[in-house]
Amino acid sequence: MGKTKDVSHQELMEVINSFDFGGKLEEVGIFGNGHINETYCAVFSTEAGQKRYILQKMNKQIFKDPVGLMENISGVTSWLKKKILENGGDAERETLNIVNDRAGAPYFVDKEGEYWRAYLFIEDATCFDQVENDEDFYQSALAFGNFQRLLADYPADTLHETIPDFHNTVKRFANFKKAVEEDACGRAADVQKEIQFVLEREQLAHTLVDLQDAGKLPLRVTHNDTKLNNIMIDNATHKGICVIDLDTVMPGLSLNDFGDSIRFGASTAAEDEQDISKVSCDLHLFEVYVKGFLEGCGGALTDLEVEMLPMGAILMTFECGMRFLADHLEGDHYFRIHRENQNLDRARTQFKLVWDMEQKLSEMKSIVEKYK
Repeated sequence: MGKTKDVSHQELMEVINSFDFGGKLEEVGIFGNGHINETYCAVFSTEAGQKRYILQKMNKQIFKDPVGLMENISGVTSWLKKKILENGGDAERETLNIVNDRAGAPYFVDKEGEYWRAYLFIEDATCFDQVENDEDFYQSALAFGNFQRLLADYPADTLHETIPDFHNTVKRFANFKKAVEEDACGRAADVQKEIQFVLEREQLAHTLVDLQDAGKLPLRVTHNDTKLNNIMIDNATHKGICVIDLDTVMPGLSLNDFGDSIRFGASTAAEDEQDISKVSCDLHLFEVYVKGFLEGCGGALTDLEVEMLPMGAILMTFECGMRFLADHLEGDHYFRIHRENQNLDRARTQFKLVWDMEQKLSEMKSIVEKYK
């Protein structure tokens, strides 16, 4: 029996017994190093051999509508399963498979009012936290592009917004200005250069939102956390097989998902690097990702979406920097910090990346042109 967190063994057993798992429970223990939900792995023995499941206690502080969130995941995974089977794929490994509770619901509510869910464990596959080589980054691009392709016809407007206005850059800009005006911690005087960087780019904040409002960019099913560690890589083939962590799946723009991958994966330095001379956008990695993403999308994006990919990268990086700086001004209450001025350093790296991408925009456009 593995160790557990703040859930007693008895409580955990009650939760496990409330799900429709087959077989006899052999062991259960904490799994992985996720920061949001409490995650366990439960091992059952069946006549066919061992079967593993992932069990999670959902974080209601972050996700205030767990029912809506699970409706999103149920709808999207059912759709993906259907498409994967049509394509002759393995639906048990290529998408998340929800295990219902004994009442047939995709989640269980315990006596404390906490929400739990369970998934089939994806065997013989691994998640990587860091891009170790070009192939990893390419595989993650291919997988997220494929996610867009398979969900291209999904009615995105039927999904719940689990975090309202998550990528509404215009609203983020307004929130930023409010943080500057209120200056709750008296920090604004020391970061005037960074504040000006944001204020000079008010028009930039409108770019994608205005195109969406004008109906020129389609609403898509977006993942909204397109990091490498949300892709399962097959141990034997080293190919990206499954997109996981669907908590932030909601209606959005394909450019947001693409842009966030570039912001995080094509930077030459850590997100909180203090020496910003080390920070730039690696055009080689940008090209690796563009190639994989467009290949995965398989023609599902419109011409304008493809053309705007570099702008998606700039916008997501700008939005993130703006949020880091606003949090610094408000007293670091949203993004956890481990040292003084960490959110300011994070903001500075993002702004350096924005500036660098602005200088490289024509090269980025040429790379996209090459693969469209």
